[in-house]
Amino acid sequence: MLTLDQVKSKSSTRLIWLHPVVLAATTVLIERCYARGVPIVITQGLRTIAEQDALYAQGRTKPGSIVTNAKGGYSYHNFGLAVDFALLLPNGSSVSWDMNRDYNENNIKDWIEVVEEAKKLGFDWGGDWTSFKDYPHFQMVFGLTLTQLRAGSKPSEIAMAKATAIIDRIKGEADELSAEEKKELTALRSEVKALSDIVAGLTNSKDVLKQAATEQGKSIANVLIRLDKLEGKASLTEIPAWANDAVQAAFDAGLIDTPTGGSLDFYRLITVLARAGLLITRLEDK
Repeated sequence: MLTLDQVKSKSSTRLIWLHPVVLAATTVLIERCYARGVPIVITQGLRTIAEQDALYAQGRTKPGSIVTNAKGGYSYHNFGLAVDFALLLPNGSSVSWDMNRDYNENNIKDWIEVVEEAKKLGFDWGGDWTSFKDYPHFQMVFGLTLTQLRAGSKPSEIAMAKATAIIDRIKGEADELSAEEKKELTALRSEVKALSDIVAGLTNSKDVLKQAATEQGKSIANVLIRLDKLEGKASLTEIPAWANDAVQAAFDAGLIDTPTGGSLDFYRLITVLARAGLLITRLEDK
């Protein structure tokens, strides 16, 4: 497995000349995605006017397919306010733009996990555009239009301060964990993955599920206890949308006292148990 430093080094040349706030946000994005088991590489950062014009010509006056509708000066890339990304494959040299890929097997598409992290940091996503969707594209524009940027306008101190505060808050969620706690979280991810594999091999038979719940009960309990100790520091501000139903089931089953404030791994584990029917089993056993 590639280290975080190795992953970050893959993007280093593309981060040069980005706006400082965008650079900070992109760096945290790489770190946050790596922590979720989704390494990424930045494939494009600052793009010169000449480079933009050449890209615009592709599929029009030059061979190739059309990849942009923006001429030089009409892209936020030209002002260091945008980046493009791709998924970094395990071999460390190949990349993928497969938006359906789920390499970390958490039932969330890797691409969407990157988008979630980018939006938390204040990026706008090209996939949300109504026309000519640009799925690998993120931009942070500080309220400025391209017309204003071409006229020489710069991001205001207030806009940059607000963006920096968001980035620092998101970065702080990870920094609050000690080295030992980060190590334990890594181990927990492995345990959650192992439990996911066990659940994936089960049939839909209630009898089999009940037997599996009994056999795995001790292991599940240990993971829940350890996650509970760490969730105060690694807690998310909101329950992920994909975990809402599972968290409610866990709350109804009396497995958790409060549905909010859990860690990402905590919500993943609860979701695995719910999808296997183990939370329902707990309810029936009460």
